[in-house]
Amino acid sequence: MSETLLKTPLHALHLELGARMVPFAGYDMPVQYPLGVLKEHLHTREQAGLFDVSHMGQIVLRGSDAAQALETLVPVDILDLPPGMQRYAMFTNPQGGILDDLMVANLGDDTLFLVVNAACKDQDLAHLRQHIGNRCEIQPLFEDRALLALQGPAAVKVLERLAPEVAGMTFMQFRPVQLLGQDCFVSRSGYTGEDGYEISVPSAAAEALARRLLAEPEVQPIGLGARDSLRLEAGLCLYGHDMNTETTPIEASLLWAISKVRRADGARAGGFPGAETVFAQQQLGVQRKRVGLLPQERTPVREGAEIVDADGKSVGQVCSGGFGPTLGAPVAMGYVDSEHAALDTPLFALVRGKQVALKVSKMPFVAQRYYRG
Repeated sequence: MSETLLKTPLHALHLELGARMVPFAGYDMPVQYPLGVLKEHLHTREQAGLFDVSHMGQIVLRGSDAAQALETLVPVDILDLPPGMQRYAMFTNPQGGILDDLMVANLGDDTLFLVVNAACKDQDLAHLRQHIGNRCEIQPLFEDRALLALQGPAAVKVLERLAPEVAGMTFMQFRPVQLLGQDCFVSRSGYTGEDGYEISVPSAAAEALARRLLAEPEVQPIGLGARDSLRLEAGLCLYGHDMNTETTPIEASLLWAISKVRRADGARAGGFPGAETVFAQQQLGVQRKRVGLLPQERTPVREGAEIVDADGKSVGQVCSGGFGPTLGAPVAMGYVDSEHAALDTPLFALVRGKQVALKVSKMPFVAQRYYRG
């Protein structure tokens, strides 16, 4: 089976570093290194971790109509996205469900740079081509470019050794940067809740850059295991787990990601798939919502666990869960009936036939430390 898995340009390096590899989104990916998930997680929070996220899809849109065209597919303000900035967005379907979440950056010169999820990248590309392929040029960079994430409080001092200009960047800024003589794109962002950078680098140069970054004393390689626990502590959604085509942005507690100008009372209201459903839900409320959940005992509560109220009545399901190493306790997210979604509501998860007490909690579980200048 493993022969059919795709490999990122860093695959040989992962093996050399002693990574334990697992299938993920069609790729053979490192889940952990000899350091282990717990220590990798804590190292990222304390120093800097290097993640291979080259399985993600990078796509460029070009043309004077590109921003307007993309707005027909996402509930986000793309027209007024300043050059050198990026924004979180979602592709929605006609029912208001989420097809994928993505990052959109404005490179200037009528050029947009998209990063989409690995498992969705082929369908996202087809979606773009089908709906706006006649309005702008769409260029996938799936084979051409790798993606590295350097995350943690020491990320800035590590990367500025290679390119001093990155130190002046703030959260969600995006710019071309030369690293080891290669044309890269660097954004000050990531999916760990920490300060850090994502670096798009030509595939052929990815290993040299990764080795150079790993040679810095603050940097350790980090696998998917710690990436998951870091993003869970930060209260961040993982597509296919915490949201999907059956969930709307309102149900997923992502109203903040719908730009004000695109909301029902905004200057460019609607115009994206499922807008009517989303606006109706915003006004009338939803039957279920994504909430943070803090187990009240040491038992981890995992994805798929049923959530019940004090009477044992089913009120929802856990969508992500595990141990939060920074918190030193288990954490989870789940969808619950709206009447049980208020903060501090006591609930229970069914784990191997046993009830584990939960409390509805605010997110993030661990404070985000993005650098806003």
